[in-house]
Amino acid sequence: MRRPTRRRHTFGVLAGVVLLTLAGVGAPAAAGQPGPACSDRPATTAALHDLTGTHRLVGAAIEVSGPGCGRWSAASGRADLRTGRPMRVDERIRIGSSTKAFTATVVLQLVAEGQLVLDAAIERYLPGRVRGNGYDGRRITVRDLLRHTSGLPDHVDALDWDRVDRWRYRHFAPAELIAMALAQPPPTTNWHYSTTNYVLAGLIVEQVTGRDISVEITRRIIGPLGLRDTYWPGDSVRIRGPHPRGYALAGAEGRRDVTEFDMSYGGAGGALVSTLADQNRFFAALLDGRLLDPVRLAEMTHTVPTDPDRLWPDARYGLGIISTPLAGCGGALYWGHGGTTPGFRTLGGVTADGRRAQLVVNDEPASYESWQALSTTLHTALCEAR
Repeated sequence: MRRPTRRRHTFGVLAGVVLLTLAGVGAPAAAGQPGPACSDRPATTAALHDLTGTHRLVGAAIEVSGPGCGRWSAASGRADLRTGRPMRVDERIRIGSSTKAFTATVVLQLVAEGQLVLDAAIERYLPGRVRGNGYDGRRITVRDLLRHTSGLPDHVDALDWDRVDRWRYRHFAPAELIAMALAQPPPTTNWHYSTTNYVLAGLIVEQVTGRDISVEITRRIIGPLGLRDTYWPGDSVRIRGPHPRGYALAGAEGRRDVTEFDMSYGGAGGALVSTLADQNRFFAALLDGRLLDPVRLAEMTHTVPTDPDRLWPDARYGLGIISTPLAGCGGALYWGHGGTTPGFRTLGGVTADGRRAQLVVNDEPASYESWQALSTTLHTALCEAR
């Protein structure tokens, strides 16, 4: 559930692969109800079109909103290569690691309620679960899990991404994912992005509440915020309701449809389905204090340096949330997350003055330059018409 780097891509496709030419990729079509300050966003529109034009991604969509601007959205390219259906901004997508922000929020709510201690060893809640091969749950805290300072490897790295069809439809139990991680050698850096951390956090939630993390996310976040298009898919490999198809490049096979996927391999660190609008609503509510009290929100937004090879340059990680300086906005930050799943890449967040944006492409960028173009598009959207 992490971003492929310039050295390693999720489907084993290295940077510099020649992309397939897409016929009929059109210009972005703006939608939504803009306010007077945002009736036109030419720079954002151009950046979005660059994703499907210059970088040949199948489709891209963005929703932007904020004080004085209302809601503005645009889409470019195709939702379905087989039918030629245009990309839309209002359909459901897999959000991957943005799920981590939901899980971290639930954990911090439990801390506020006195059911969890953030700096307690995970051994207290999951006795014996993390032991062996040099790993010891007595030396790892709940906080370490949420900010990726646990020293645990990522089970996602152990999956066979060159033969994804062998396992894309199967269920992975949390215990199996943890065992896959613990069988790997330890990371060589102090900060190491690992979805396994959030699989463990989900089990801690289940241990202290008696309910699955999917239930707690639904009852504590999705329901209260009215996120009608956000849900936990379980073992269903399909996305319910209208959605774009998701594509990925896979060597000599070219671009493949990988929309159907059992997301149990991501679990509490990457399973959720949502929309751009729901994601904007969630991160706005999170950062303005509707989900966490001031003490817990301060804990969440206390960040540590990250490894740019496992995230992106200048990013800092809090507890399930990332801060990133905005290029072109006078040093402003945005707070949010991003997610990579087979067929979908999302990126988005909210600024201190309430501007928010969420971006999705239904394709796997095949070069470092195309990954950079995603970041450029988001930064442009958050800075334009400021």
